[in-house]
Amino acid sequence: MTLIVPDMKTTLKITIALLAAALLFACSSQDQEVKENDFHVCAYVWPSCHDDSLAHAWLWEEGIGEWEVIQKGDKRFPDHYQPKQPLWGYELDDDPVVVEKWIQTALAHGVNTFIYDWYWFSTEDGYSGPYLESALDNGFLKAPSHSKMDFYIMWANHDVKYNYWNYHKWGDNEERLFNPDVDWDNFKKIVERVIRLYFHEPNYVKIDGCPVFGVFSIDNFVRSFGSEDEAAKAVAYFREEVKKAGFPDLHLQEIQGGGAINMGDAKRETMRRRIQKLGIDSEALYNMGGFDCDYLKYCSNSLKVREDMDKSFDIPVFPTVSIGWDDTPRFPGKGADDLTRFHNTPQVFASYLQLAKEYAESHPQQPKFIMINAWNEWVEGSYLLPDNYYGYGYLEAVKDVMSGNFKK
Repeated sequence: MTLIVPDMKTTLKITIALLAAALLFACSSQDQEVKENDFHVCAYVWPSCHDDSLAHAWLWEEGIGEWEVIQKGDKRFPDHYQPKQPLWGYELDDDPVVVEKWIQTALAHGVNTFIYDWYWFSTEDGYSGPYLESALDNGFLKAPSHSKMDFYIMWANHDVKYNYWNYHKWGDNEERLFNPDVDWDNFKKIVERVIRLYFHEPNYVKIDGCPVFGVFSIDNFVRSFGSEDEAAKAVAYFREEVKKAGFPDLHLQEIQGGGAINMGDAKRETMRRRIQKLGIDSEALYNMGGFDCDYLKYCSNSLKVREDMDKSFDIPVFPTVSIGWDDTPRFPGKGADDLTRFHNTPQVFASYLQLAKEYAESHPQQPKFIMINAWNEWVEGSYLLPDNYYGYGYLEAVKDVMSGNFKK
């Protein structure tokens, strides 16, 4: 028998082919794991840390977005962890190299969906259009592995005062800088834009084939159109345009900023009426609700908020777990009573994420969504990304829970 020894080029080709096959197998195994898991583990993305033209003109002039404010975070009491210190440094969120690292890290730790805050503002000087969109368009959608990561958008239609996002620049000016209200002309532009740019992406989240579109403030949405009846007409228009684009319908999701332990009868009835009139398909929270300085109590309160919502509405209510809360970099007057500072550790977070998972499993009639606040809310002290204090602790907590390895 003659032994054939391959030359160097052949050996190199074989090696490359084997490596490619190994990578393909690894990716396929990872994709299969996500599908079998059938959870959407969603992390909110606040896309403020890049040089947006509108933000540069009005808020952050240094060219690094809101990092400009985050870096100025100061201690309000001894042992206050400010400023926050990202383990990877002050990276720009519209850089596809940075977001590629996000995607790989998220998927490796059980987070498989990003919910991008998405904005459309009007200003006094006549501008009406998108804001901070580059993080999604240039960062996420141009990252090499973006198709492996599910995503959808939440229209963050809240008011913005001059001093809300940079009090260093605007001091005590609390007049409105950015107006989220839209007229019919701008609403039609929004509908066309999100369908064209996002809904057709294969990894855009769809429930029963319907693209999910989150709305932060239904109050402001109704305010835009002057009445609930006119707002309902706007939603109906949106649905028809979505159907024309080839989808069965729109999945409209209300994502409130937070929740009260007892929402009260008036609030409950308003929400029920709007759910029916506007055709809201599901409810979620951006922050988990029930804030307290003690993270244990904060989380306990949030369970009451969730239970109240679950009992009050006949549509899916998806659970949210927050990392914590500390928005002192935005507000010079806030102090020790305005942030979580007791028991907010990855271990406690994991225990409440486990309860959120169990809640999702106990509602088999609805899709298994878990919301986490947040992926990168550095300025609000609620982020999964690694920092110099806990390292990868919060990401490891997600991995333990979603892999079934968390021990109570």
